[in-house]
Amino acid sequence: MFKTAIRFLSYDKPKSFGALAGIVISIFLVGQQLGIFLFLTGAMKSIVENNKGYIWVVDSKTNNANQLSSLDVRIGRHIESIPGVQAVYPVVLTAAAAKFEDGTTAAMTLVGSMAPKFVGGPWKLDDTKKEAMLPDGAIITETFDAKLFGDLKLGEYFELNGRKVFNAGKTKGVRAFGGAPFAFTTIERARAIGNYPETKASLFLVEWDQNSDPQSVIATINATITNVRAWNAEEFASVTVKTVLGSSGIAISVGSLILFAIISGFVIIGLTLYSAAIDRLRDYGTLKAIGASNGYIARLILMQATILAVIGFVLGRLLVQGFKVGVANSGVMFEFPLSIQVGFFFLTFFIALGGSTFAIRKISRLEPAQVFRG
Repeated sequence: MFKTAIRFLSYDKPKSFGALAGIVISIFLVGQQLGIFLFLTGAMKSIVENNKGYIWVVDSKTNNANQLSSLDVRIGRHIESIPGVQAVYPVVLTAAAAKFEDGTTAAMTLVGSMAPKFVGGPWKLDDTKKEAMLPDGAIITETFDAKLFGDLKLGEYFELNGRKVFNAGKTKGVRAFGGAPFAFTTIERARAIGNYPETKASLFLVEWDQNSDPQSVIATINATITNVRAWNAEEFASVTVKTVLGSSGIAISVGSLILFAIISGFVIIGLTLYSAAIDRLRDYGTLKAIGASNGYIARLILMQATILAVIGFVLGRLLVQGFKVGVANSGVMFEFPLSIQVGFFFLTFFIALGGSTFAIRKISRLEPAQVFRG
């Protein structure tokens, strides 16, 4: 049957290529939109995802890591007194306006963390150590934001809120969502540059004793300290994404484009295979006349669709991978989890085999005698 299916596909190459193109384009568009969606959701929860090993303590009304309210630093000392807490690290996020030597201006979100551990501080460091933030005026910036920052070079000086600072190091792949790019420094310098009160912090990252249950520590913090809420990092990351998606049109926009791509592929391959079946009525009729059942004809058409699906899946994934590599050079980085890659495979077959039903329905109604009538 495989050889017969290949002969049928080879009979009308333009239509076969047309059906194949429908599959490839559909898979590419779905992969492209899913990739951008993964990048955006990753940016939404970036700061939480990269500090998973801690309990997050934020304002009680906060359910979005991108919009934090300030907390009194005395809360940190209160948290330290709770059984099971090993250490508490305050982190400051504050806005700053940058001006570079070429006259370029840009906004930054300064993330200040405490020496010597710099918990909550820079991640994805690019040939840089956290200790690079220790010298006076040292700021760590993001490699992919260099163009926004006037092609800022390592060691180059610029101004932040009128204060002279210098680029002490680089991160690579640290992306912020919906606001100014992240830059990193010490907590004292972040407060000084951002005019952030020494009595305040944006959040506390809590390290628990290894002999303690983190959920128990979270429950105790929430029960004993008012106006704050302690979160498991994974839960806070999930809530952040849900909050942002619920207050924006990102999910609807991406979802509608993916649905459109699936429907387009379904229709293209369906109409193309249907048209090819019409052109080959005599061949299918002859097969039925010599004893082929509707089941055999259906399997033959499905085999053709399967061949197209396999080739289309390979080509579509190669195009998606090429897109992924291309946009990574501009800082748009994402990874497809295994579940999504498996989903691509089944989606390809759904489009191909589902579209082939148009042709199957047409041929199943064909009477063999029709093709021999004048």
